[in-house]
Amino acid sequence: MVTPRITVNGKETPIEPAAPHTTALDFLRERGLTGTKEGCAEGECGACSVLVARPGVTRPTDWVAVNACLVPVAALDGQEVVTSEGLAGGGEDGAPPVLHPVQEEMAVRGGSQCGYCTPGFVCSMAAEYYRPERCATAHPPAGNPPAMDPPAGNPPAGDPEHGPNGFDLHALSGNLCRCTGYRPIRDAAYAVGSPAEDDRLALRRDQAPPAPVATSYTRDGSTFLRPDTLDGALRALRERPDAVVVAGGTDWGVEVNIRSRRAACVIAVDRLPELRELRVASDHIEIGAGLTLTEIERRLDGRVPLLAGLFPQFASRLIRNSATLGGNLGTGSPIGDSPPVLLALEASVVLAGADGERVVPLADYFTGYRQSVRRPGELIRSVRVPLPLAPVTAFHKIAKRRFDDISSVAVAFALDIRDGVVRTARIGLGGVAATPIRALAAEAALEGRPWTARTVEAAAEVLSAQGTPMDDHRASAAYRAAMLGRSLPKLYAQTTEAVSS
Repeated sequence: MVTPRITVNGKETPIEPAAPHTTALDFLRERGLTGTKEGCAEGECGACSVLVARPGVTRPTDWVAVNACLVPVAALDGQEVVTSEGLAGGGEDGAPPVLHPVQEEMAVRGGSQCGYCTPGFVCSMAAEYYRPERCATAHPPAGNPPAMDPPAGNPPAGDPEHGPNGFDLHALSGNLCRCTGYRPIRDAAYAVGSPAEDDRLALRRDQAPPAPVATSYTRDGSTFLRPDTLDGALRALRERPDAVVVAGGTDWGVEVNIRSRRAACVIAVDRLPELRELRVASDHIEIGAGLTLTEIERRLDGRVPLLAGLFPQFASRLIRNSATLGGNLGTGSPIGDSPPVLLALEASVVLAGADGERVVPLADYFTGYRQSVRRPGELIRSVRVPLPLAPVTAFHKIAKRRFDDISSVAVAFALDIRDGVVRTARIGLGGVAATPIRALAAEAALEGRPWTARTVEAAAEVLSAQGTPMDDHRASAAYRAAMLGRSLPKLYAQTTEAVSS
């Protein structure tokens, strides 16, 4: 059996003797790459971020920032990783290293004080630096512009989260800094130009991405498996019914780090070709369960407005770069952000098993707390969204932080309003019951009625009584009910002008 190997900063290295549960973070630090830090060990601080070469959306390869604390190093078999140390150039024959343009801007603009979080910021910033769409819209000249005084005032009016160089600040939404303050970091992000013509990491984007590698790695009684086909994954699951199935690892990685969970066998399905397709048919959109949320967002490019409203509010870019719809549905959490949206879209899940495939409406998928109709040995192959889409949609997420937080309540709306009358209404709810649910009573209170303040007030009263909200550390039951009751008037205020026009 071939020992799994990864390429780190251009040098191939075996992962042995690391245990299958060893994270990429620990693996890198044990090899002296200590720029990769552990802050939270659950994907919320970004101190551990590194770059991974992944299949691209508009180019053959994309450089993607991920949380090294959540990724098992075995999951990187055959892949290429760049850490903050690997971004700098030069350094041969005793010569001093040449800072990467992102590192240079962070230095000259005061973007680092204690430095603990800085390497993570640099890696997340570098991923955005190399994003092809950003490079196409960047205004500053190619290469690293000369140092200058930090720009005064705010970014261009009307778009405070994008710089004149096309830099999307959401790229840093998963990175925390406790002492520097974010203004100089933002200044550095907005100052970087486009990659130089001879930039090695930029040139790498035009080469083929690392090919998926079938992995079988056993050590100390634990096994990590990555089959190369869906049939192989289903066969492995039959042979190892005790296995934990992971895709992006953003949920399982927390269990490993925080709760010291260990699995006798882990089966990774994130690189299965059958789970990475996105097809638009005449009557539906099929989204592969193994596509990351970032890949879905970029490939759909706003085609499904309700999903486009979800993505910026789903955790952080670092998490979305690894998390999948299949994983979010597979965990069955009642506070997952995607189920309410998919319920409002009347989506179905395609389940693959040894006996073939079956399609289950998402409204019938959840059966109890973290339970579903998915049978032993089945995998979620894709999510199917029917067409045409409802023209009036919105996603309201109530949480303690604007970004990178867990929902206290999540409400998704998909309404068809024509001639001032609600023809159809679909409302998905999260955080108010043991499972994500459809607000059937509130839907009935809207359908067939005029889209007026009186109708909305009556339906909002019904909506506030939906589900079985509970008191916990995130919110009280009374607060959750109140938020449900206010979500429909908020939608009415947001959409009345658009509907009337």
